[in-house]
Amino acid sequence: MFVISFFFFSAFFSLDAKASSTPRIGVWITVFSPEAILNETQNVDRFIEICKKSGIADVYLQIYRANKAYYNSGITDNTFFDRIFASTRQDILKYLLEEANKNGIKIHAWINLLSLAQNKDASILKKYGSGVLSIDQYGRPAMPINGKDELDEYYIRENQLFLEPGDKRVRKYLTSIAAEIIKKYPGFSGLHLDYIRYPNVVPFVPGARFTSHGISYGYSDANTEAFEKSTGLNVKKMEHSRENFLKWDEWRREQVSTLVRDISKKTRKIKPTLEISCAIAPSVDRTYLTTFQDWTKWLKDKTANHVVIMNYTDDSRLMELQTNSMLLPDFSKKVHIGLGAYLLKNDPKELENQLKYLKKVSPVGIVLFSYDDIANNTRLQKFLKNNFT
Repeated sequence: MFVISFFFFSAFFSLDAKASSTPRIGVWITVFSPEAILNETQNVDRFIEICKKSGIADVYLQIYRANKAYYNSGITDNTFFDRIFASTRQDILKYLLEEANKNGIKIHAWINLLSLAQNKDASILKKYGSGVLSIDQYGRPAMPINGKDELDEYYIRENQLFLEPGDKRVRKYLTSIAAEIIKKYPGFSGLHLDYIRYPNVVPFVPGARFTSHGISYGYSDANTEAFEKSTGLNVKKMEHSRENFLKWDEWRREQVSTLVRDISKKTRKIKPTLEISCAIAPSVDRTYLTTFQDWTKWLKDKTANHVVIMNYTDDSRLMELQTNSMLLPDFSKKVHIGLGAYLLKNDPKELENQLKYLKKVSPVGIVLFSYDDIANNTRLQKFLKNNFT
């Protein structure tokens, strides 16, 4: 009897361990999706069925982008919501959350924070003026507003307007957006923070030591004045020493981290079980030295529950290398790997190979960009269902 029980429990726990190591499947859904999830309840019903067919457990639903709300906001431009509500007389987002919760699907409110995209008429700019934008050492935002200049011959800016995380007005405003979402829509399981970083530029600068040979951001008056008040250093006039450069880099990292911390603290007061996740670049050095995303600190301090690595590439060897470099021993159970399914829509076998590799190394989750590449792809739906549930 003891032997039978031993083998039964051994088999049970072996199966349970195997099941627990299978990555969760997630998906990003953009506000531009032709599937128009937030337009009609029938689109929501189709979405739920596709999630069930594909074994999708986590959905990162974009509801705030370019300082525009795709939900019922009282803070910023919600033209889209008003138009849909006028047509349907229903808050489709609330319906979606109800249906998802019934079916055990977690919906994470995906919000693009510091990026305004190309929205020069953003509500926050009307409220505070252009002083809240993050600018480079030459006084330029990340998007050419008055046309390109001679530096654009050598450096590619991101072509988006970015808010300055070191500006207290920006942090307060964005935290109020996040809090509003969770207050009005408590059905969200999580809050997904995207564009929680400084702008990118090509070629990128690995830290302030190399600013003389590239473009770097954080030079708004509000941020540089706060830095000087805290350290006594004028970033534009200070001695070019390693010590000073390290202080400036750490200051910028801390501004981004403060925004993560403010949002986390505020929204978890509203909903203590809320899962906070952040989208980050697929590189340890770039996140730390260029975009100033101190993500391991966020995970260690528990201001974020997990991060999603935007590991989008059709070079599968690169995908493998970046995956392995980001699955750090102390944080591997808090790292989800994002794949760019859109890059491989004409090569389904290679996408399946990338998924097979990730199943083998077993991150806690895999997130596909985006839902549009799954919705009408029965082959991919079947593959996900057979391999990840």
